[in-house]
Amino acid sequence: MTTPLVCDAARTAQLLDFHALMDAVAQAAIEIEEGTLLSPPRMVVPFGQGGVMLSMPATAPDIAVHKLVNVQRANAQHGLPTIHGIVTTCDAATGQPLCLLDGPEVTGRRTAAVTLLALRALLGRAPQQVLLIGAGAQSRHHQLALQTVFPQAHVQVRGRDAVRAEVPDEVDAVITLTTSTEPVYDEPARAGRVVIGVGAFKPEMAEIGKRTLDGSDLYADDPLGARHEAGDLLRAGVDWSRVKSLGSLLKEAPDRHRPAVFKSVGTAAWDLAAARTALRALRSTI
Repeated sequence: MTTPLVCDAARTAQLLDFHALMDAVAQAAIEIEEGTLLSPPRMVVPFGQGGVMLSMPATAPDIAVHKLVNVQRANAQHGLPTIHGIVTTCDAATGQPLCLLDGPEVTGRRTAAVTLLALRALLGRAPQQVLLIGAGAQSRHHQLALQTVFPQAHVQVRGRDAVRAEVPDEVDAVITLTTSTEPVYDEPARAGRVVIGVGAFKPEMAEIGKRTLDGSDLYADDPLGARHEAGDLLRAGVDWSRVKSLGSLLKEAPDRHRPAVFKSVGTAAWDLAAARTALRALRSTI
């Protein structure tokens, strides 16, 4: 059996061009709607002293992936990353492992690709003024993605403690990237401004407030997962029948005269999209 190629973080990033990654995510979103890509809810298992192990598989007719992520909050005290992970990519026909990708790099880049895909669909044009709320790892991935895909956009970055000031009228996209347990954005919903929530991925977390959510059309990358993980939407008591999927957003043009909020909670389907992108890049060099 051929030994699978092992890609470190730098090599993984090199293989995941944002333009190609957005196309792959769009394809995966449609395949989810059609039922040809399967991505069950992730399994969370206690691990070590206060840590968790996350198991996230996804399968499609061409490949399958399994992302295994270990989260240890205490690692910061030892100068180690909080998150370690790996994405195993396998051939669907044979089950043979093809390559191993760096888990945190895959997660950061494919999450940013989902954001930009939704932003483009909801805004209907390239953004001009973007506000990122949060300055962590996901913010850095989003800054890089915006610079690559929408280089003309002016991007502002505010830390969580600096967001209480009013958001300027000209901002046409607000992207929240924090682990806050209280809303960091709750302005009245307004047409022409797309709000995307990325950071809150647990029921006890919330970045976007009820005032914004109640006045907006609602979308989620994974509506089923959002029912369990999107603390913002849970706290606001949204009507889940209002929450449409990324796939439906891409298939049916939204009403851009309406305010819109897109909630991203993540799914292994996007890791599969990233694996496809990496495999294509690898094969193009052979």
